[in-house]
Amino acid sequence: MPTWIDGKIISITHWTNNLFSIVINAKTDKFIAGQFSKIGLKINNKIIQRAYSYINSPNSPNLEFYISKVISGKLTTLLYSLSSEDTILISKESYGQFTINTIPISNNYYFLWMIATGTGISPYLSILDSFDNRLNHFSKIILVHATKYSKNLNYLHKMHTLKKLYKKKLIIQTILSQEQTSHSLYGRIPILIENNTLEKSIGLYLNNKSHIMLCGNPHMILDTKTILYKKYGIKNCPKNKIKRITQERYW
Repeated sequence: MPTWIDGKIISITHWTNNLFSIVINAKTDKFIAGQFSKIGLKINNKIIQRAYSYINSPNSPNLEFYISKVISGKLTTLLYSLSSEDTILISKESYGQFTINTIPISNNYYFLWMIATGTGISPYLSILDSFDNRLNHFSKIILVHATKYSKNLNYLHKMHTLKKLYKKKLIIQTILSQEQTSHSLYGRIPILIENNTLEKSIGLYLNNKSHIMLCGNPHMILDTKTILYKKYGIKNCPKNKIKRITQERYW
């Protein structure tokens, strides 16, 4: 059971009719970049809650979350309607193993692929913003963010800011599945891997020199893992062997 504490909303940004970000100030325990917290509201004496990954680094004074409003969901609809100075509940503790320190350090790995759909970009931004020393092990970090439309690439500015800080080490690739533009690839992640489009665009390959992180839509995760195994023989190994894939499903 989470230990609930009050969090004061510093700001809410409504990106679209169903995507928004909340910045909260709360005295939570320090988390590890890539972990998630639980946010809740008390409704009819019952706490309605959901888990959300941090966007901010563990050293940030405020906590930031990127949220998709679910039409049939009670919590996200109410969260979307809140404003600054409102108070919500947040778990004092943080959770999850989708962190850099769970990736075994191996000389076999040169490339770290961070692949996300939608709000699944959140933990990667937190990890990259933390500048964890373990990231120095990789010669290249490839951040892939897939959304339906370009209007949903709401953290592209932050991604490019991080790219400047990491210099040539960080590569960014955006993908749109419902809109064609000259700035992004078009299609679904598994298909773009299967037909080599993603890898050719980046100039690197998802081979045995890579560790792959997958976050977001569970269908994307399942289909991508299937393609990775079919194409390269990459799969999650038993605990006594090198782990090749880490994943975080968002529902």
